[in-house]
Amino acid sequence: MTKLRISIRVNGEDHELLIAPNRTLSQVLREDLGLTGTKQGCGEGECGSCTVLLDDQPVSSCLVLAAQSDGREVITIEGVADGNELHPVQQAFVDQGAVQCGFCTPGMVLSAKALLDKKKRPTEHEIRSALSGNLCRCTGYQKIVDAVQVAARNMTRSGR
Repeated sequence: MTKLRISIRVNGEDHELLIAPNRTLSQVLREDLGLTGTKQGCGEGECGSCTVLLDDQPVSSCLVLAAQSDGREVITIEGVADGNELHPVQQAFVDQGAVQCGFCTPGMVLSAKALLDKKKRPTEHEIRSALSGNLCRCTGYQKIVDAVQVAARNMTRSGR
């Protein structure tokens, strides 16, 4: 099988990779780059656990061929915090008890971050809509929505 050479920027770092054309972005992130915060759930784009930001847009990385990320920027959950300081969305998830098993959390956080990067004060409906592609089997969604609302307030106050 012919391999493809791709260049992608992941969490601020440039990577040159030689990959099989059928590899997904989630496979490359987890297996080649060791970024296991991107979870592999359903493999069909239904659960959202593999959500990453591709050029600042949330995508199901299990449905994106790695070759489609050539020349583009990817942000995974590992790239959201600033050193030891959690991103306001991450901190709000902790503070609001919006995490149980944690499997869905990386995808939820990235979807919420993408929303808050575009809209500083989203409505509850907008938050629920932005998170609609992310499924959680452990919690009711109210604490997750509450966390995004708290993060929005905190980001507005801090000027983020």
